[in-house]
Amino acid sequence: MKRNLTATWKLRVATIGVFLLLSPLAAVAQESGAPSGSTTMMQGDHMQHQMMSPGLIVPAMHPANGRKLFAAKGCVVCHSVNGVGGTDAAALDASSMEPMMNPFEFTARMWSGAAAMIEMQQEELGEQIEFTGQELADIIAFTHDAEEQKRFSEADIPPEIKKVLHSDKERGRGEGGMKQGDGMNMK
Repeated sequence: MKRNLTATWKLRVATIGVFLLLSPLAAVAQESGAPSGSTTMMQGDHMQHQMMSPGLIVPAMHPANGRKLFAAKGCVVCHSVNGVGGTDAAALDASSMEPMMNPFEFTARMWSGAAAMIEMQQEELGEQIEFTGQELADIIAFTHDAEEQKRFSEADIPPEIKKVLHSDKERGRGEGGMKQGDGMNMK
């Protein structure tokens, strides 16, 4: 029970990090008549952030970093992009994403599959994946950037993750252990 509660709290903390991912919405808010002071650039920890309202900053979203993280964190074990990766969960090709998506919605959809994702992470990777808010911002940016996804290939996958990905094929479980398509549905 304690382990499940810890995993749940870790996922909640990660989800809260995503609530800081509204930078694409800042421009929309400003254009729609939001107070002019609500959008200011801040420099900190060597990354630009956008201030959405007092006390809330939004990190810049970097799809190229997200491409690397998608592979290195192990997302690729269950999800694919460009046909590269697992088939246990939804493919995350930009072409299959809604044309405009609120990052909160992306996170909410991840949250709805959290129990299965945590179980698979522990089974496949030996532990639950942990993200910072910036890492989630970058991964979400990657899943929505068709140009960056064209650069994604098997060469992006670190050897230790590639080993996990291919070990399931050898055991006759496809690219993972769950039935095809379980997990996050992005449309």
